[in-house]
Amino acid sequence: MGSIWLGAFVGFLLTVVIAFLFPGIGHLVGGFIGGLVAGLIARGAGRGLIAGFLAGIFGGIIIAILAFLGLAIVGGLIGGIAGALFGGLAGLAIGLVAIVLAIFAGIVAAVGGLIGGAIAH
Repeated sequence: MGSIWLGAFVGFLLTVVIAFLFPGIGHLVGGFIGGLVAGLIARGAGRGLIAGFLAGIFGGIIIAILAFLGLAIVGGLIGGIAGALFGGLAGLAIGLVAIVLAIFAGIVAAVGGLIGGAIAH
């Protein structure tokens, strides 16, 4: 019997790494691959679906947080306090886009988890 949380964690890590390496479309591709691996670890179609969805959603939330912090830090290093403010605002805008993509990535990861769980079962 597999573990939903272990599958979600491994899928989440894959989602974040692939999304970091390939910005934009990498979030969706990483969500599918992460969901597939989450489903394989969770073992079972229903359990894989849940693990994949959790991996996709958590991946999107972490990417949004990292985008906000990263752009605020870069803006602060380049432009001081005003740069940090504008960098944080730009990071917030990109973070909101990442949250919207997280919804789609959650759906894509859930499909990947369903497929992976069905294969492993």
